Amino acid sequence: MLEAKFEEASLFKRIIDGFKDCVQLVNFQCKEDGIIAQAVDDSRVLLVSLEIGMEAFQEYRCDRPITLGLDLNSLSKILRCGNNSDTLTLIAEDTPDHIGLVFEDNKKGRVAEYILKLMDIDADFLKIEELQYDATLLLPSAEFSKNVRDLSQLGDSLAIAVTKDNIKFSTEGDIGSGSVLLQPYVNMDKPEESIKLEMDQPVDLTFGAKYLLDIVKGSSLSDKIGIRLSGEAPALFQFDLASGFLQFFLAPKFNEEEE
Repeated sequence: MLEAKFEEASLFKRIIDGFKDCVQLVNFQCKEDGIIAQAVDDSRVLLVSLEIGMEAFQEYRCDRPITLGLDLNSLSKILRCGNNSDTLTLIAEDTPDHIGLVFEDNKKGRVAEYILKLMDIDADFLKIEELQYDATLLLPSAEFSKNVRDLSQLGDSLAIAVTKDNIKFSTEGDIGSGSVLLQPYVNMDKPEESIKLEMDQPVDLTFGAKYLLDIVKGSSLSDKIGIRLSGEAPALFQFDLASGFLQFFLAPKFNEEEE
């Protein structure tokens, strides 16, 4: 049996909101040490990988491995029914055909229970190998989000170029072009505002803006975003949780690809 209790429902809401616009049908694998999920978008350009460690829960119990096939749109509708400050408990039997969601407001003595039917989702769980990257960035997620949202108004593609001295975001479109240049920066008083850059060799990659706009929705999970870039592998965009992470592996665009 699975019983997974979040101290605040807002955490699970933000996790689901962080990737529900990328993929719709997802298998959540529940194990004794936490919950993992993985899904590929319809275009097979973006892979989402989620890990919620058991330390992220106020209480956690999973007697044996359980797979929960969930429609994120339907799940999101139920999550909106609870208050952010409610505790949220996910409940499922060992061979479930549904999952229970229980919201509790202990101050008001309010308990709301919902049942969501599970789906049989045919999807393989991919083993993600540890990849070698040419450049690793760590920057405020708010900074990354603003750059992506601002530049995507001008073009359908967004380039990220990294040298040993700076990080450049740029785009060109029918109405014009734009760029943002960032330099490594250490803020001792507010370390969350620092920008870190490690580079083995320069990188210049172009991505579909629509995918980056989906990725930035994970910004509510963390003050920082880690970005790893390579000319030989999909880029990795990662938001760390207190226990676990939300990762996006995004394939770059090439010149011969259509916009």
